[in-house]
Amino acid sequence: MGLCSGKPLAPPKNENGSVVVSSEKKEEEEERDAKIEDDDKEEKDHEKATKKEAVVQEKGGNKPWASPFFPFYTPSPAHSLFSKKSPSNGRASATVTPSRFFKPFLPPSPAKHIRALLARRQGLVKSNESSIPDDDREACRGAAVTLDKNFGFSKGFASKYEIGEEVGRGHFGYTCCAIPKKGELKGERVAVKVIPKAKMTTSIAVEDVRREVKILRALTGHDNLVKFYDAYEDSENVYIIMELCEGGELLDRILSRGGKYSEEDAKAVIVQILKVVAFFHLQGVVHRDLKPENFLFTSKEANSQLKAIDFGLSDFVKPDERLNDIVGSAYYVAPEVLHRSYSTEADVWSIGVIAYILLCGSRPFWARTESGIFRAVLKADPSFSEQPWPVLSPEAKDFVKRLLSKDPRRRITAAQALCHPWIRSFNNFVPIDNLILRLIKVYMRSTSLRKTALRALSKTLTMDDLVYLKGQFNHLEPNKTGCLTLENIKKALLNHETDAMKESRVQDILVSLNPLQYRRMDFDEFCAASLNVHQLEAHDRWEHYARRAYEIFEKDGNRALVIEELASELHLSPSVPVHAVLHDWIRHTDGKLSFLGFLKLLHGPSSHAFIKPPLK
Repeated sequence: MGLCSGKPLAPPKNENGSVVVSSEKKEEEEERDAKIEDDDKEEKDHEKATKKEAVVQEKGGNKPWASPFFPFYTPSPAHSLFSKKSPSNGRASATVTPSRFFKPFLPPSPAKHIRALLARRQGLVKSNESSIPDDDREACRGAAVTLDKNFGFSKGFASKYEIGEEVGRGHFGYTCCAIPKKGELKGERVAVKVIPKAKMTTSIAVEDVRREVKILRALTGHDNLVKFYDAYEDSENVYIIMELCEGGELLDRILSRGGKYSEEDAKAVIVQILKVVAFFHLQGVVHRDLKPENFLFTSKEANSQLKAIDFGLSDFVKPDERLNDIVGSAYYVAPEVLHRSYSTEADVWSIGVIAYILLCGSRPFWARTESGIFRAVLKADPSFSEQPWPVLSPEAKDFVKRLLSKDPRRRITAAQALCHPWIRSFNNFVPIDNLILRLIKVYMRSTSLRKTALRALSKTLTMDDLVYLKGQFNHLEPNKTGCLTLENIKKALLNHETDAMKESRVQDILVSLNPLQYRRMDFDEFCAASLNVHQLEAHDRWEHYARRAYEIFEKDGNRALVIEELASELHLSPSVPVHAVLHDWIRHTDGKLSFLGFLKLLHGPSSHAFIKPPLK
């Protein structure tokens, strides 16, 4: 999938300097072009429509970088997600082949529904728009009439700030330099994001602005997060006052380096991104629009600090909550976002795309239209066989692969990525990971048989796995007594608490950890409780580790079971045909768990995993 960034060879020319094309080659090109035109008619028709009514969605602005050497610098197709017409779901070719076979229907376009959702979100739906139901259009128009655009922000912006030159522009507004006339910041240059209220045409757009300011106020105290100073409003605009970062976008820095970074330089950038993302994930905030344009350097110096910006699409996410609204930029959107069920893992996918670009200079998923991009994200795998991947370290490739796992359950978290062998030498900080608390919650509710199975699996962990777990245990056990209690976890979270953590109710998960109030958990049990079986399955040597764990389980905890007892252990509902489902989970020779049963037990009770849909 990676795009070659080498210089194209010049075609031969005649004496007059015109390009010479042989008749045979010309026929081949015409035949190939005809085939492309026939197969991709849906995407070309959509491109024609979007050229007329393309609207820039990304707040970082539209910068027309296009080059045959660095193709990924072209503006994201997410800019045109609000086109008036949606592509059709495909068609069969009208041309009959000599063998009278018809071409198959194209797969349904995931972009059609997504484009309609984004159009409705930004109030760009026309009265004759056919992709959104009439009742939704009426609701949007009605909401636009009665919108409350009074945010309660400070007044008197013009009397307190002197506006300077414009430094950026997007669909939602523009950003200017400014100098405060009074107060603590008097004389210092700041950035002012100006959002016209006239562009807030839906209640969703108004809420996005309100939530952006709320998140910026709540998230404080991280070096790689842009500083927020204040928010103002008047009858025409909202003004968000922030730290001015004069070093330019990460995308500009990539361009200046010829399209890609060395491994060592890429580590310096990725570590900063992971640290700030792990920070706001701990606070219960998901960014939802991570891309090179939304990271700014504080100065022009080569080693200047990187800052995350633009929380206009960000949201609070509660423990175990799944979001379903589709937002973001096409090249960086995670598969589960397109499936409308996602959480903080979607940000990690976006970091994986950024890391891929930094290391090889091309995008992992590419197509000419957003419909093609979405299909690639959902179905295609990124290429690690083209240059320069063969000469990059195996650790670098493994790092990117773990970030770009299509299954969000197998994808590593930002905190885990900071402990990856490729990046560990560049980073000595391990932030608290919310995933650990969720895994402990599941462990505390597990049966004794599953706990025994997890303890057996924990004894096969490698040193790389233990680095991450030791870091988490040290964070959650501040008293250094060697054992973890509920009080330890409360103190650890309190030490890192911001207003954002209160809003996302991260500490609600402590209610499910109440059993730790009456007992202690040592490091060995903590390792068993903190195992993510789905992530371990992504290891190349997973089966080897699982076999070793099963041997330990055979000695320490495997016992004879009847199918009904196993069903009770897994909390299966009476509607599950247990004899049909669990028949292969128990050995017929001695009634103990088979290797298959052991693997299923590791995943814990999940009734929907055992029920097959009825045949129709």
